[in-house]
Amino acid sequence: MPPKARITRERILEAGLAVLRREGEAHLNVRRIAAELGCSTQPVMYHYTTVQTLWEDLYAAADALHTQYILTPDETLGNPMLAIGMQYIRFAREEGALFRFLFQSDRLGSRSLAQLTSDEALAPLLVPLCSSTGLSEARAREVFSALFLCVHGAACLLANNSLVYEEEEYVRLLTDTFRGLAGMPGKGGAHVPPAL
Repeated sequence: MPPKARITRERILEAGLAVLRREGEAHLNVRRIAAELGCSTQPVMYHYTTVQTLWEDLYAAADALHTQYILTPDETLGNPMLAIGMQYIRFAREEGALFRFLFQSDRLGSRSLAQLTSDEALAPLLVPLCSSTGLSEARAREVFSALFLCVHGAACLLANNSLVYEEEEYVRLLTDTFRGLAGMPGKGGAHVPPAL
């Protein structure tokens, strides 16, 4: 008889994410994760002495998946900001349960919009935004804030099955919103940066 597969923290998180994706947060508990692993709850609780710690690690794992997804943008869209925005929206549509777990639960914590947009992790996004538009870093952060609210609003509606996904409509919405916020004319205007 082959030895039983060893239960590791990594396998527990994979099982937790599988349950979350398939059944949603309402069905996520230690018993369901153990059943997904084909074991009792004892190995799960051996690695996670508190459910709070397990949930924190599941949140971090879901956040890592989300980050990887949005930072692997669709190259066909050209503009990096548009591509990241569209990936954010697509993630909400394709991974609704994970999106709700990340952004529509009390796990995110309360932060102001200013705190969110002053995060230094945004610097790699702001550099191409500034260079393609001539915007100052401060104005680029303001543009990013407004774009984020637009993208996040659409993503929330999609994650909750409140909208039908129409890719061309979202591309147009984000492009028009960006141009308006950056003070650039529409398609026929001379000041539209090549990235858009």
